[in-house]
Amino acid sequence: MNDFLLFVVLPYLALGTFFLVTIQRYRQRTFSYSSLSSQFLENKQHFWGSVPFHYGLLFVLGLHLAGLFIPNAILSWNAEPARLFITEITGLAMAVVALVGVVNVIVRRFNFSKARRVTTTSDWVIYLLLVVQIGSGIYVAIYQGWGSSWFATNAVPWLWSLFSLQPDVSYIASMPLSVKVHVVNAFLLIGFFPFTRLVHVLVVPNHYLWRRTQVVLWNRDRRRIRQAK
Repeated sequence: MNDFLLFVVLPYLALGTFFLVTIQRYRQRTFSYSSLSSQFLENKQHFWGSVPFHYGLLFVLGLHLAGLFIPNAILSWNAEPARLFITEITGLAMAVVALVGVVNVIVRRFNFSKARRVTTTSDWVIYLLLVVQIGSGIYVAIYQGWGSSWFATNAVPWLWSLFSLQPDVSYIASMPLSVKVHVVNAFLLIGFFPFTRLVHVLVVPNHYLWRRTQVVLWNRDRRRIRQAK
């Protein structure tokens, strides 16, 4: 029953919430589809948080998506031990980069008063979920090795069984507790996603490619104002 609730009910609830709330938010509050970046408030520490977090996370997500859509190719690639080691080590390294980035983001939000004032409760919740997700992923990579292979053989069939509306928890039920924590937290992230600023990834700034150039004119001494604050 616990496996059914965690790996059937929760995924469908999370995915349903993701699609319904995401669409509703876009239709009713389109302007809120933004990262609401605080970069203009402080940029140096922001760079060392945002950049490694984004690059590390995108790389790891890319590996997961590759495993989801081309599992046979992943298994074929992993058949050669050297290539398997390259995949595992690279994925782990990029996950560590992502963790360093999100920790820097959190530290900046705590330490920089202006950024802290514009940080909402949903921001703190999503930061916590991200730390748990990335941290548990690193733990799994270290202590439940060769994840790129067993993800393709166990997690992928379970995921496709969900998508085909024929859920089969037998694939995931035998997984270690650390893997289950990683999976459950992933769906908590998906369910909470449309309530956060992370929705900006769904509307990547494609329009920047064809919109007219914006010119920003400052009519005040920015350096003097910053020093005064």
